[in-house]
Amino acid sequence: MMITPAVIAQLPLADIGSVVFYKRDEITTDLICCDVEVAGRVSSFNEEAKGWDDLIAHLSALPGFRADWYEAVASSAFAASETVAFDRR
Repeated sequence: MMITPAVIAQLPLADIGSVVFYKRDEITTDLICCDVEVAGRVSSFNEEAKGWDDLIAHLSALPGFRADWYEAVASSAFAASETVAFDRR
């Protein structure tokens, strides 16, 4: 999966309802993932995707976006550590 500018364009900041980060257990490592909800549709991404840093930079511009999301998710190895970084509700 690649997170291209076209993919990011489908995630307009004004339309994002929520951003949730979590980890997936990959046996020997954890994979940090992100679900972005826009108009009831959830798009899932992970840290191994090319363009991840661009996605994070885009999402960080949301008002009230939780800047410490990474520490909250990464703190406990092999635990899901679901963290809501943004919720418009």
